[in-house]
Amino acid sequence: MSIAKGDKLPGGQLTKLGANGPEPVDAAVLSTGRVAVFAVPGAYTPTCTNAHMPSFVKNADQFRAKGVSGIYCITVNDPFVAGQWAKDTGATGAGIEVLADADGSFTRALGMAIEADGWVNGRSKRYAMLVNDGTVEVLQIEESPGTCALSSGESLLGLI
Repeated sequence: MSIAKGDKLPGGQLTKLGANGPEPVDAAVLSTGRVAVFAVPGAYTPTCTNAHMPSFVKNADQFRAKGVSGIYCITVNDPFVAGQWAKDTGATGAGIEVLADADGSFTRALGMAIEADGWVNGRSKRYAMLVNDGTVEVLQIEESPGTCALSSGESLLGLI
């Protein structure tokens, strides 16, 4: 069962690329204050790189102006790929934290995993949500991983 509006986020472990290599990140960071969380099927994939991430990068200041204290992107990739992708897309400069869910365990706990042949550890459905102190206030899930309409930064921003 997928996470839904009104649900609490599960616990879990994510990873980010720090100055000295991979660093663990407790998923509780997604439950602190009012935060925007979005997930992409994979770093460096066309829709993720050309549409989804840019929609949050260009709207990061507007999210903060509306009281969002953090913007987080989750990708089922290793932390090295996630860290470089964050730099290449401008996420780092925009203050967006890209978190790797390398084994897909957090994504599966959310009920957002896509399992398909050839995808190591599966991938994530494309979604965006607004979370307030751990409770999902808004959740937008795309039907197809190749589309970015409901889960775009502009769409989520319009629902805040």
